[in-house]
Amino acid sequence: MSFASPVFLLALLVVPVAALAWWWLERRPPRYAVEYSNLELLAAVAGETRPWRRYVPPALLLAALASLALALARPHVEVMTARDNATVVLAVDSSGSMRADDVAPTRLQAAKAAVRTFLEAAPPKLRVGMVAFAAEPQVVAPVTRNRELVLSALDFLVPLRGTNIGDSVAQSAETAREAVGGDGAGGAGVASFALRLAAAAQQPAPAAVLLLSDGFQTDGFYTPQDGARRAKELGIPVYTIALGTDEGVVEFEFGGMSRRIPVPPDRESLRQIAEITGGEFYDAPTADALQAAYAELGERLGREPGEAEATVAFLAAGAVLLLAAAALSLLWGSRLP
Repeated sequence: MSFASPVFLLALLVVPVAALAWWWLERRPPRYAVEYSNLELLAAVAGETRPWRRYVPPALLLAALASLALALARPHVEVMTARDNATVVLAVDSSGSMRADDVAPTRLQAAKAAVRTFLEAAPPKLRVGMVAFAAEPQVVAPVTRNRELVLSALDFLVPLRGTNIGDSVAQSAETAREAVGGDGAGGAGVASFALRLAAAAQQPAPAAVLLLSDGFQTDGFYTPQDGARRAKELGIPVYTIALGTDEGVVEFEFGGMSRRIPVPPDRESLRQIAEITGGEFYDAPTADALQAAYAELGERLGREPGEAEATVAFLAAGAVLLLAAAALSLLWGSRLP
């Protein structure tokens, strides 16, 4: 917690002063002595006493004074706020191995459900695009705040031949950089390009790639590590998710014969991509783990630490405590504290 006007914290001194004043008044001997010979009868008439009640209203009053004194200093608390113009490009593997059913109902269906979870958890200001990749990457949804457009792109995720992780990392990073690196207006010459690079260097773009893959690379120009280095050059962190288990298999028929091919995820390559680019690696052997990873990243990538003023909250708390102190004092002692 921080304070916009910390000098007003001196007002907290009123709390110990008030506490000492109350203590002194309580210990002061009564001005008039009352004689009553039959103490047993007096106790029976007075009924059962609850000594702790006498301390509750003063304690509430002191808490109210502290809350109001803090409000004078205009407190600010740390909160997570939505990033302005933050961009995430979802890169989703659509290779044939996504037909494996070790992640129920299948890896591909679990991935689609997780993307929906991501879009639900992400703040509305977050801009999202999507790249589907098998033998080559393809932008199936441009960067947009239109969630329906991104959801409709899930129809393009169908199992195809090949897995191209490296080119997909590079393509996704370039898509993210293009979305935040300038509006494309104005001159396209060297001077304009240099100005855009200078602006990007001064204020890093709030952009990232979230890549999900379930297998080893079989196609492409870039290796996974080369694609990661390209993303690093562009200043785009890549968060990677390895989907599936080592026991995952796909079945297909060839020449009238059925074959089962193991399709374990390439966790090491995905971990290296995250390390090179400054992202994070997640292992998702189950649908629940995949859902949790997408939900967490949807919340994190679209928000950043910020501050919010809490003066009104402290004023309200002080008012409530004051009312409670007065009410209890009148209820239990027929007087104000």
